[in-house]
Amino acid sequence: MNRRDFIDKSSLLFPSMLVSPKIIGDLDVKKIKTGNKRISSPYVISTWNVPEANLIAGESLDKNMNAIDAAIRGVAYEEANIKNTTVGNGGSPDRDGNVTLDACVMDENGNCGSVLAVENIVHVAALAKDVMEKTPHVILAGKGARKFALDQGYKPENLLSPESKIDWLDWLEKGNYNPKINVENHDTIGMLCRDKAGNLSGACTTSGLAYKMQGRVGDSPIIGSGLFIDNEVGGAVATGLGEEVIKTVGSFLIVELMRNGLNPQEACEKAINRIISKHKGKPNFQVAYIATNKNGEIGAYSIHNDFSYTFYKNQTNQNIKSKSVF
Repeated sequence: MNRRDFIDKSSLLFPSMLVSPKIIGDLDVKKIKTGNKRISSPYVISTWNVPEANLIAGESLDKNMNAIDAAIRGVAYEEANIKNTTVGNGGSPDRDGNVTLDACVMDENGNCGSVLAVENIVHVAALAKDVMEKTPHVILAGKGARKFALDQGYKPENLLSPESKIDWLDWLEKGNYNPKINVENHDTIGMLCRDKAGNLSGACTTSGLAYKMQGRVGDSPIIGSGLFIDNEVGGAVATGLGEEVIKTVGSFLIVELMRNGLNPQEACEKAINRIISKHKGKPNFQVAYIATNKNGEIGAYSIHNDFSYTFYKNQTNQNIKSKSVF
């Protein structure tokens, strides 16, 4: 189910226009060295129907970019996409009208970085990588994360678009300060990449639940919940109602299930059923997972049937409808 209104396809010819010069400059120079190693077929898998972001990451991998930088470059497209109201610039605000962003990244060596509740900074996945590489910490939050971003040269921007502001004002009149949790009021872009060296990395970025309480943080920036990578086993990423993903540490659970012999599809299904087992009847919220293992197998599963994922390999980019419980 395509719930996004994408930027005109001609923008694919100019992806750098949607990504800050800092990110382009940092990532273009970092290419893997395969030497005499067997070269794997790189691929990308992303939550939802995100053809442009997936293509950018996939073509970057084809040009020998490493997995973590390709993932960050890919999700940066959606972070800059003003028409995507669930990620980055133009994201839905909290109940007080403030857009706050969350993101995390994890590389093939188990290194990870995360930022929570960041205001006025668009490319928070790249910022999470900076936390990973340039600080002694894993997580920076709120004003501290924003200050770190400014110190690193990120430019502050107003993230509340005119369209998102109109929707928020309309919600103020009708919402009664009680955010409705259903299969539509959620989203994230999570991306898993395997590069030519066979290494796995991932990124996850979001503006969080629309009209959330100020300070609310979901699963997306939480390592092990929104994203987890073990380069010896595989990786997984989540989307949907973050509170439910956090309760079962979903992405870590999927990787551990794969470690114990399940394939990615079986592991995703078991993780979704773990959530459902905690509820009576048909849940009124959505959670979905995508996963891959070191053998290159792919899995995806969701509670409701409106979830799809995007898969790039061998210069083919396609959106695939996920299996679901209901």
